[in-house]
Amino acid sequence: MNAYQQKWLSVLQNAGLKDWKIEARGNDIEIEMPHVTDLKLIKDNLPATLAAISLDIDLPHERLKFIVHNGYENFEYVLNPHADELNRP
Repeated sequence: MNAYQQKWLSVLQNAGLKDWKIEARGNDIEIEMPHVTDLKLIKDNLPATLAAISLDIDLPHERLKFIVHNGYENFEYVLNPHADELNRP
């Protein structure tokens, strides 16, 4: 686990997100939410939310994938993607 991933884990785990399970999964961060969580709402707001949180992280930015699920649906979001990932459909 790199320092950037560890810092994100620490910030998210200390955010007081009730019933959210946040842990490392390889080089990624897995976020398991309660079954009743509206993932569309989370997905729509995640980029802005992570951008606001990232202002407190002063480590060099590295690629980090968030794997988000609620038991029924899931999605992935990549923070600081590599150049080749930006051109994918």
